[in-house]
Amino acid sequence: MAAHRPVRIAIVAGEASGDLLGAGLVDALRARFPDAQFAGIGGDRMRAAGLDAWWDAGELAVMGLAEVLRHLPRLLRLRRELRRRLLDWRPDVFVGIDAPDFNLPVERWLKRRGIPTVHYVSPSVWAWREGRAAKIGRSADRVLCLFPMEPAIYAKHGVDARFVGHPLADEMPLEPDRAAARTALGLPDDTPVLALLPGSRTGEIERLGADFLEAAARVRQAMPDLRVVAPMADRRARETFERVLAASPARDALADALTVIDGRARTLMIASDVVLLASGTATLEGMLAKRPMVVAYKVAASTYRLVKGLGMLKVSRYALPNILAGDEVVPELMQADCTPAKLADAVLHWFRDPLAAAELAPRFMNLHRELRRDASARAAEAIAEVVSSRHG
Repeated sequence: MAAHRPVRIAIVAGEASGDLLGAGLVDALRARFPDAQFAGIGGDRMRAAGLDAWWDAGELAVMGLAEVLRHLPRLLRLRRELRRRLLDWRPDVFVGIDAPDFNLPVERWLKRRGIPTVHYVSPSVWAWREGRAAKIGRSADRVLCLFPMEPAIYAKHGVDARFVGHPLADEMPLEPDRAAARTALGLPDDTPVLALLPGSRTGEIERLGADFLEAAARVRQAMPDLRVVAPMADRRARETFERVLAASPARDALADALTVIDGRARTLMIASDVVLLASGTATLEGMLAKRPMVVAYKVAASTYRLVKGLGMLKVSRYALPNILAGDEVVPELMQADCTPAKLADAVLHWFRDPLAAAELAPRFMNLHRELRRDASARAAEAIAEVVSSRHG
């Protein structure tokens, strides 16, 4: 490394979760390189940590095929300009945080030009098209993984991958305070509470919302004192859910039992007795909250047939707690099994068998400990090694 200038670290994060990861990473890297310069793309948290944000993370927050196509010319221009600035700046390492569709091509381009690259947060190679691991290795000199089963998959393809732990496991307490969570949400101590999380995206809520509401109504019929609380990720999610609710036959049955709240999903999960939720990262939060859960998912029938027919899906389990445990510790109701009757039966099982629910807690605690590795510090260590190996 040239003695006359400090270490330069370029970081690109494309959404709120990436901004959070990036802020923790900048802090941890600064502990190793006190004079380091950080530049790239990030949000408010990364800027507050000291990133010189050439663009805001919101520029990359595009979801859904139609939206991506509409924004494609702008995104391609941004990527060209970013590559030019990076090449001029000559960072000692480039770190792409998640956002694989944007970051991996940037990483591949920089790697070919002699700039070391690290990709932080492995795409789900354990679930979808394992062969992508080799492709990711052509872009990144090192991949930082949040889950312990991921490095072995990369190793099969000769890719250097490190398990650094999961930031959520660092953030969430090993022993959640259920009483405090209930107080925060104004929920009585002695009332059974079902948390309803049909997803954060509009499409998920449209596919799952009606089944979740009907399942909740069935549970309420069996448990008249049940409270049902549904946290919504944002205004769009809330509007979609309320539209589904207005059209649902379950609306009247849930009239005095259902509360819709803005955000606070994690607090609600800790406060609840049982969680009914869409498959995804929320299942990991539910596990870290040590709550019994029922996991469901449904995609368009044509999409499901295509994915299964092409053999793209590599797992027999979908929910993260089950994947991490290597066992079906919580029920998964997918596609044809995702019906109001089956969902309600699975939820009622947890309410009616408190011993089974209690047995989950130590299993979830063990998984929590396995993921709790001080991810930011470990990621910074792995990135520092890349910088040092380059400069001897």
